[in-house]
Amino acid sequence: MYKLCFYAPASHVEAIKHALFELGAGRFGDYDRCCWQTLGQGQFRPLSGSEPYLGAIDRLETVAEYKVEMVCADQVVKAAVQTLLASHPYQQPAYAVYKMLNLEDLP
Repeated sequence: MYKLCFYAPASHVEAIKHALFELGAGRFGDYDRCCWQTLGQGQFRPLSGSEPYLGAIDRLETVAEYKVEMVCADQVVKAAVQTLLASHPYQQPAYAVYKMLNLEDLP
């Protein structure tokens, strides 16, 4: 099992979650479409050569973004990251993937 965490603008977070849920991400035991999300403020400055979805080159931009966390089964995680990248509006979305351990895996 893995945990996928990503940041997305408020305008696109539901569409991204839907794409991931349709793939099977967010499934845990007898539940599906499971996630945790918190609203915050992201910031970035597009550099020369970038193609920003928001903002302008060399200008600091702030935007309302959600941090979303969801579990992904081993057989789904790679496709989930590919789906995240394909459905996200940003040129380079921020995300992280963490391997989760079960109680049996702990010393």
